[in-house]
Amino acid sequence: MKHIVMFSGGAGSWATAMKVREQHGTENLYLVFADTLIEDEDLYRFIDEAATQIGGTLVHLKDGRDIWQVFKDNRFLGNSRLANCSKFLKQRPSREWLEANATPEECIVYVGIDWTETHRLPAIEQAYLPYTAKAPLCDKPYLDKQQVIEWMGREGIKPPRLYGMGFAHNNCGGFCVRSGQAQFKKLLELFPDRYAAHEAKEEELRQYLGKDVSIMKDRRGGESKPMTMAAFRKRLEAEANKIDDEDDWGGCGCFVDGESQWLEKREQPSE
Repeated sequence: MKHIVMFSGGAGSWATAMKVREQHGTENLYLVFADTLIEDEDLYRFIDEAATQIGGTLVHLKDGRDIWQVFKDNRFLGNSRLANCSKFLKQRPSREWLEANATPEECIVYVGIDWTETHRLPAIEQAYLPYTAKAPLCDKPYLDKQQVIEWMGREGIKPPRLYGMGFAHNNCGGFCVRSGQAQFKKLLELFPDRYAAHEAKEEELRQYLGKDVSIMKDRRGGESKPMTMAAFRKRLEAEANKIDDEDDWGGCGCFVDGESQWLEKREQPSE
């Protein structure tokens, strides 16, 4: 039996791989990483060290495009509602690799959601059919992210640096179209050049599409309207870093959100 872990480079997927190793060994263990090409440089250090420490086979997949090329090709700017970058750079390459390398009868797929996200599990299981999907971190003993990071330390693995900087996940270099204002604020504070590059790409795509679209929304005054990264930056500069909600981090869910896209086999609509 092959044991295939969707290995994002985050704490959850590392702990999932460790649990799978404990139960099934490493002979038929595969760690599948799908690269968006905008990852933090420390993520690559982490997945290489972690794969060596865990054992098994690290599979590094690349579509060849980054998120902005996907948005342009698809004529759709990803946002918190629809993240087409996940579909084309994470979900589809991973599914294609899975179907090319294992039959449903000879493998189990594992995802890194934990016990706080068990509500997502039925949709994940449905999306992976006819493959069997499991989420070991949804079972006891329940671990939170800090406990997982401490576990990494005991195993001699340095955690991804973005966690120590206060980011909620280790994907896309601290950027994510599903991010909330708190994460965009932190990206601007800690990686201003990275923020500026994404800001420029957003404006370039707006001009290319000829539409008033944006990743973020301004919901002040009870009305939702587009808010570009440039407008958000200027707002922070003018209002002393005030944001709508300091706890608005959003959520990265490349392998757990929008799973039905694999089943529906359809393109997302343009705005």
